[in-house]
Amino acid sequence: MTLFFIEVWEGFLIALRSLRAHKLRSSLTTVGIVIGIVTVTAMFTVINGLERGIDTSLRMLGTNVLYVERTPWFFGPQEWAKFRNRPRIKESYVDAIRSHARYVTVVAPSVNTQRPVKYRDRAMYGVYVQGSTPDITRISDADLTEGRWYTEFENASGVQVCVIGADVVEHLFPNERALGKRIRVSGKRCEVIGVLERQGKFMGLFSFDEQIQMPIRSFERLFGSRWNVSINVKAASAEVLDDAEDELTGIMRAVRGLDPMEEADFSINRQQSFREAISDIKNTTYGIGLFLTALALVVGGIGVMNIMFVAVKERTREIGVRKAVGASRRAILVQFLLEAILVCVAAGLIGVGLSAVVAAVINSFFTAYLSAGTVVLAFGICVGIGIIFGLVPAWNAARSHPIDALRYE
Repeated sequence: MTLFFIEVWEGFLIALRSLRAHKLRSSLTTVGIVIGIVTVTAMFTVINGLERGIDTSLRMLGTNVLYVERTPWFFGPQEWAKFRNRPRIKESYVDAIRSHARYVTVVAPSVNTQRPVKYRDRAMYGVYVQGSTPDITRISDADLTEGRWYTEFENASGVQVCVIGADVVEHLFPNERALGKRIRVSGKRCEVIGVLERQGKFMGLFSFDEQIQMPIRSFERLFGSRWNVSINVKAASAEVLDDAEDELTGIMRAVRGLDPMEEADFSINRQQSFREAISDIKNTTYGIGLFLTALALVVGGIGVMNIMFVAVKERTREIGVRKAVGASRRAILVQFLLEAILVCVAAGLIGVGLSAVVAAVINSFFTAYLSAGTVVLAFGICVGIGIIFGLVPAWNAARSHPIDALRYE
């Protein structure tokens, strides 16, 4: 065993000296592998980012939540004609759900729009504005950094108060406190009574920090009452989520006056549909990424094999000398195999470095996460490519006859 480790160490040092002596050739050899590593790590960073992003985002929305809405969240363009004529969801359905649902703990209606927001000479455009009841705080996981949430009395009376997100504070109140100030939402005044803690982006796209929350009656006073209502329903636990959905379906069919054989004119959405949509994206990304990775790695591996055959030919006399002084086949095999692995690992270092840059760029406009597991996988692939494509040249070097090798010119 000690002899084996000595052979490995000596082979490593010889391989390292050889790579230093042929820097340009070694660098050109790594291009294909670098492309393959960047491809595979970019694929996994996007997938990991999607998974982390959806977990974080759904926690912000709340757990065990169902949404009674006019249309499903995901449908094809050919189905739009089917859904566009559905009647609106009404806020009055909330009382029926509260009265008859046994598996439900919280029910909160909500309406939303996007509006410009101003304070003095500073403005933000396309800010998400949501109107709801105080019960919405029992559904989502949003907390306040200062101030308070609106009360049931303020909701019932339609007082124009609001709670604003962290980005709204930064844009409108960079050098002063927001509490007590009056902002203009689409030209209408609204007093700031609370500030939401920073939440980040939903799946790296829509920012939860660019939002304003207000009582639903205040929303109707400002923007009118003819809006599609979404009814947010929190189930008692994850175990009864399916039962709660069935129960909601029955209640909604009753309040809509639908016959047993009549098709539902509403949808009950759940967070699982996001996961199913992400699963489709993951499968597509895996398919494309694996094809491109395999192609690049095969090209890179062939380049490594080719350069190793050249290296063996160039150092045939060296092989003969080493064998003449007692080097074993295993020592020669290890030497050239390590050289192939080192070339691939060097390519892996470059590839992972570029992948970190790619992940940072992607994360600036979408979501990406370069995990330690992805880095380990990348280097594992490099070692595997080095062994697979370096084995044949190394074996040819190991089985060469010392006399023939010494005679080689």
